[in-house]
Amino acid sequence: MKEFIITEKKTEKAVLTGLITPAQSERQVKEYLDELSFLAETAGLVPVKQFVQRLEMPHSVTFVGSGKLQQIREYVVENEIGTVIFDDELTPKQLRNVEKALQVRILDRTNLILDIFARRAQTAHARTQVELAQYRYMLPRLTRLWTHLERQRGGGAMMRGPGETQLETDRRIIQDKIARLKSALEDIDRQKSSQRKNRGRMVRVALVGYTNVGKSTLMTLLSKSEVFAENKLFATLDTTVRKVIVDNLPFLLSDTVGFIRKLPAELVESFKSTLDELREADLLMHVVDISHPTFEEQMAVVDRTLDEIGCRDKPVIVVFNKMDAFDFVPKDADDLTPRTRENISLNELKDTWMARLPDSCIFISAKERINVRSLKTLMYERVREIHVRRFPYNDFLFSHYDEDEEDEG
Repeated sequence: MKEFIITEKKTEKAVLTGLITPAQSERQVKEYLDELSFLAETAGLVPVKQFVQRLEMPHSVTFVGSGKLQQIREYVVENEIGTVIFDDELTPKQLRNVEKALQVRILDRTNLILDIFARRAQTAHARTQVELAQYRYMLPRLTRLWTHLERQRGGGAMMRGPGETQLETDRRIIQDKIARLKSALEDIDRQKSSQRKNRGRMVRVALVGYTNVGKSTLMTLLSKSEVFAENKLFATLDTTVRKVIVDNLPFLLSDTVGFIRKLPAELVESFKSTLDELREADLLMHVVDISHPTFEEQMAVVDRTLDEIGCRDKPVIVVFNKMDAFDFVPKDADDLTPRTRENISLNELKDTWMARLPDSCIFISAKERINVRSLKTLMYERVREIHVRRFPYNDFLFSHYDEDEEDEG
């Protein structure tokens, strides 16, 4: 929808703002702002500077303190900045006051993610889910002038009554749109549910993970069919389902939308039908970018999200992807400072907590096709266990998986 587009220019400059609080360390804020920068680039903006302030909690009126806000304003004016992005969701009051002070477009993390979803949505299903999430986000923020909504009103019952303010009219218009979108999604959900039932009792495996960890690349490799993959956040929104056969064992493999820190609640609610693929899966494959410096935190985000949608107890294979991109810097023998994540080799990592998951984790590179044969063997074994429990009478059909076609290392 036109009214939700962030920017028409690919070169619009933006600055990013975050807070160091007792709940967010300086290191974490740096990582969050780097991710926010990637989000901004995905939305077509050009991040040029990061502002960070240490506070006990966000300022209730302007999120940052008055001094920091003035510092941001001076930089915005001097450098012709078009957008200021905050790493946390702003309240309507904060948004209004920051806009008034800075006189430029203000976005928070939620609004930015919603915009990216709007740009990435390709099907009617995804577009409807995103539009519903956008209106849910907009409803409590109608303190700004949304005069364009009045032009969308119909006649009759939608006409403004005596004494009704523009704000009340806009609120009714949005509530009416939300009701219509929810009704449309319910129809789509029924169709999707019917489609899932028509797949029979075939074992279902779902790829899950943080955004941009290589799920779509892995999906393409395993299903031998083209699935859109790109080095950007949320490259795919719609769930893709493919029939995969490993040796003589068929199963369904689905690729779902990636998760991210501070995923907007509006999106989780609106994408309920998409997330149903995870709820109805028999086996989850949690894909992790092992080369990312904060991969463990990303894993925790995915685990929390799975818990929120009721999928935490499902059997899981952890697939540590991008091992070809893993890099570390060995410490000098005379360096007595504590080692950091950057000083630990992949083999050393494998001997940590990962060593307790010998039957449930594997290290691969989907891009370089490293260890893919072993992954297929593991998938075969886990899917076969589920299949035999479901259909014990045809256990004799299965032979040991032995494929000599591709890869490897």
